[in-house]
This record gives sequence, C-alpha cells and structure tokens, in this order.
Amino acid sequence: MYGSYKGVQMLAGLIFVLIITTLSCSEPASVGNNNGSLFIIGGGSRPAAMVERMISESGLDTGGYAVILPMSSSVPDSAVIWASEQFLEQGMDRIAGFNFQPGEPAPQSWLDSLVNASLIYISGGDQNRFMEIAYGGPVMESIHRAYENGSVIAGTSAGAAVMSEKMITGDELRYPEYRSTYPVIESENLDLAPGLGLLKTAIIDQHFVWRSRHNRLITAVLEHPELPGIGIDESTALIVRGNVAEVVGESQVLVYRNPGASRRVDGKKLGGTDLRLDIYLPGDEFMIE
Repeated sequence: MYGSYKGVQMLAGLIFVLIITTLSCSEPASVGNNNGSLFIIGGGSRPAAMVERMISESGLDTGGYAVILPMSSSVPDSAVIWASEQFLEQGMDRIAGFNFQPGEPAPQSWLDSLVNASLIYISGGDQNRFMEIAYGGPVMESIHRAYENGSVIAGTSAGAAVMSEKMITGDELRYPEYRSTYPVIESENLDLAPGLGLLKTAIIDQHFVWRSRHNRLITAVLEHPELPGIGIDESTALIVRGNVAEVVGESQVLVYRNPGASRRVDGKKLGGTDLRLDIYLPGDEFMIE
C-alpha cells in the first residue's frame, strides 16, 4: 500500500508505473499564458480512441508526463493501477500516482510535479472525499497552476464532478439515504458543495443517461438558472477549451438550460417553464455560456 508518501507499490508485475518525485525538474507543459483544457469523462469504460485523444490533447504523445490523483477512491492504490493501464495500453508509461493524505503536509516535490504535468487525471470514487483533501489547499492551488500553464485536467465520474465550481455531491438534503438518481424534483433537496472551480460556468453531472439523472440536473437549473447543467454519459467525454466544448466518445452529452430563470414552488415540488434541452452527439461542439 502507499497510504503515506512512498509512491505506488507495484501490485501487478506487468504494469509499470513511473514514480519519480523529482519530476518537477521537467519543463512544464505550457501554451504561454493561455489556460489548458478540461477532459471531463462521464464514467464507465474509456474507449481506446478516447484515451488516444486524451494523450494527444495533452501532448503526451510527444513528451511530458501524467499524474494520477486517486484520492476519490476508497482503494487508491488500485485506482492508480487501473488508471495507468489505459495509458500503458497506448504505449505511454511516463506516469506518476500521488495519493495525498488528509491532515498530512503535501510533499513539495509532489506539488511541483503536479504544476509541471502535461496531464492530471482524477480517478472516480467519491467527489466529496477528493475535495476534503484538495479544497482550499496546496493540491487545489497546484492543479489550478497546472491548468493556467496549459495542462490538461482530466477526470472520470467523481473526477468529472469536481470540475465544477458548484459541485453535485451525490447526496440529497431531504432524503439522507443515498440514491444513485433523484426520483423527485423538489426544492431545497439538491446538495451542492465547492468543487475545484476549473469550470465556473456550468454544473457537471456524470453517468448521466445510463443512470437517468435528469431529475437531479433539472433541479439544478431550476435552483441555479444562471448555470447550464451538463450531463455526460458513460464512455463519453467533454473537452472544454475556454467556453467551447467538444463531445468525444460513444454516447451523448445533455445540456439543460433555464434561460428565463423560471422557478415555481408548490409545497416541495419544483416547477418551471420554457426550459431548454440540447442533446449533443460525438463530434458536436457547443458554447458554454
């Protein structure tokens, strides 16, 4: 196990994960003063073509390295191995895995490596667990610095949810027992928490079509009409560069908008009119605004 700052213990002999805490000596991935891009994956399997696109988007096909952050996962050592396999299958083995620990100082060499990474990949699991470690501290700051330097910040499932400034936690305020989707559209039920804030102009939801999470995202746009709600299905990703988004993968991305800020309440039930739904297919581009 690598629960403290010792890097990744090898769990499978055929999987090579490169852990070098002096990666900070490498040249940072940079495109001047422009931000990098976000590669937001809705969970599920990741097709080879999607991983190839992630590698090319981050420039890993020509150099640099990737850092995997497994803190969302309850089995972070395995999460690093599983995430590494998708890159190793594409011939990319310059990979580090840093499992930052709650309540412990973050090693400076790890933080420096985050800042200079070409790709930062956030695993699935529980987005609340990840943010408890990252929020407001040096890990979050280093991720932002990497993004500002031109790095690609990627995440799947919980790693997708953390991209928003307003993050869906997965919980319900009115109903404490966890349900994978909302069976109701009610006021004061949506539980939001601060995310990484890499995407300030939308709220992200994931596993969207597969788990039929429409009620949750409809609730979000009724209660936060200033933000579109973006639902990314499994085996599908949204690449965000500035305010332009591109769909890649195998399924769809659904976007709910509430342009008239419509919201009515009858008891607990929420209502609204003239909401807008767009369903985007692989290869489609749209503006996030």
